[in-house]
Amino acid sequence: MVMPAFREEAAIGSTLDALLAVRDRLGLDIVVVDDGSDDATGRVARERGVPVVRLPVNLGIGAALRAGFRYAVEHGYRRVVQFDADGQHRPDEIAALLAVLDEGAHLVVGDRFAAGDYRVGYARRVAMAGLRLGVGLLTRRRFRDTSSGFRGIAEPLLSAFAAHYPTEYMDSVEALVAACRAGYDVREVPVHMDERAAGAASTQRMRLAYHYLRVLVALVGSSRRSLPPAPTT
Repeated sequence: MVMPAFREEAAIGSTLDALLAVRDRLGLDIVVVDDGSDDATGRVARERGVPVVRLPVNLGIGAALRAGFRYAVEHGYRRVVQFDADGQHRPDEIAALLAVLDEGAHLVVGDRFAAGDYRVGYARRVAMAGLRLGVGLLTRRRFRDTSSGFRGIAEPLLSAFAAHYPTEYMDSVEALVAACRAGYDVREVPVHMDERAAGAASTQRMRLAYHYLRVLVALVGSSRRSLPPAPTT
């Protein structure tokens, strides 16, 4: 499990407790990547015996994920589940992502919309629809949830992400596009999205629409970036 975290001292404790409760059953190891937090995020994780990779300054979630993927590769792991620190993902759904990786997928995206209980505001809904359209045009694939932070990644894509994962603000969407364009097996699986356990989102609500539209514009401009191609079978 790779968990990027920035200023999540209020939420990360309960999130880790929930993961630790299923760790043995699912065979999980967990690493937290503290993205330069100026609060107790890292300390809360270490108090629970969870290793922490600390970035010296806040570099953004893309850089934090790349550091987490690099940690996984350097420690011999062949697959990773990306899991947010805010408590909105459900640990009991990790097995569903792992099952799809077992089937041969390289990237599994948790689709928050499939269950029908994930609600977003109008502006964000419009912006996310624009993202889906942009991703569809670039990949010739239809995805329902292009920006989910609940994902499973397996080799050889894991090593590619460890070296080349995008570190800009459109990291998760660009990574999805790059994986598709490089020929990796990318799938979606239904998941649920709960309310944030505690704390505040790093992106303010009134800026979300602007954020997503900015991502769409930047995504089109960066669509020529590439990952190493998927191996042929």
